[in-house]
Amino acid sequence: MSFSNFQQLNFYNANCKVYYWHKAGSDKNKHIILLHGAGCDHLMFEKNIGIFDSSYNIIVWDARGHGLSKMDKSVRFAFKDMFDDCLQLFEIHQIKQAVIIGQSMGGNLAQEIAYRYPEKVTKLVLIGSTINASKLSPPEKLAIKMTRFIFSVYPWKLLISQSANVCGNTGHVKNYAKQCFEKIGKKRFIEIIMSLFDCLHGNDEYRFSVPVLLICGADDKTGNIKKTMAAWAKIDGNCTLFIIPNAGHNSNQDNPEDVNNIILTFLGEGTD
Repeated sequence: MSFSNFQQLNFYNANCKVYYWHKAGSDKNKHIILLHGAGCDHLMFEKNIGIFDSSYNIIVWDARGHGLSKMDKSVRFAFKDMFDDCLQLFEIHQIKQAVIIGQSMGGNLAQEIAYRYPEKVTKLVLIGSTINASKLSPPEKLAIKMTRFIFSVYPWKLLISQSANVCGNTGHVKNYAKQCFEKIGKKRFIEIIMSLFDCLHGNDEYRFSVPVLLICGADDKTGNIKKTMAAWAKIDGNCTLFIIPNAGHNSNQDNPEDVNNIILTFLGEGTD
């Protein structure tokens, strides 16, 4: 399914015109918001949007600094601004509650909405995402401090090539990710990655108040995401983890059939 039956819209917030795609549903109370990963765009969900029935209102966006939502070079990317952008969508479409599906960075953003405004979320689907509430160890804090410097001196072509390779198993996914990263550029790419550390709360006691579906590719080699998601499912009773075979970090692109079936079952619309 393509986005041809979606309406392309935009709004302006915090020095950025944010573009998004909206498909109206028959039930004004059923909403799904899909949030893509760092460096990617709305097209990462083109194999997933067709699974939802016509009752759902669906929103997919290009987050600020991504895809069509370009930012002036003088404007710095900030996670807080992206969070505010997402709240704007709730306001514009008068969304009281929504199912939020987020991949990687999109998963961090989805968690932040649930953390600050739990009443706005009915269910969460987090694909290849780290946990916002976790507390960092001293070595992890040191690694974060070193990350910006390492990225800044790393050859750009090599950085995006290696980053794209861990995104997927298939050549299609790798090429898609690489093309997205190339459009963003090195400076903005580093800003986006580093901004994700701003959503860490250091609250190991936090537990979700809504059902959460955790999805991770069996071959996800991005940082410690696979290990983290496995531990996450054990400590939070509201979380259920599924490992997707034949899939890397962008498991919804590598193996959309399995991911789609699991999501539909989680929403109560699939078959066991």
